[in-house]
Amino acid sequence: MDSRIISVSIKGDSMWPTYNDGDVLDCIEYDNQDIKVGNIVVFPHPFKTNIVCVKRAKKIVDNMIFVEGDNPDPLASEDSHNFGLIQIDTIIALNIN
Repeated sequence: MDSRIISVSIKGDSMWPTYNDGDVLDCIEYDNQDIKVGNIVVFPHPFKTNIVCVKRAKKIVDNMIFVEGDNPDPLASEDSHNFGLIQIDTIIALNIN
């Protein structure tokens, strides 16, 4: 079965300079594909309802991923520095480009 394509809009500057606010990424629905360090993952914010995050996988430990925005300004991204590792099974989609 082929994975569905999901369009995801970038909101904010956390993924700058790779992606800008308003950019749209075509991602594949996550269905247990192999995730590698460097992949862009889409997941629900662990603490904020109705917010979907787009971050880069920086470290994978067992069933967990450390995610981080690309923006070098540490205040520009709410990521694993703020909420810790995320569970792989919470991932909605990934962009492997």
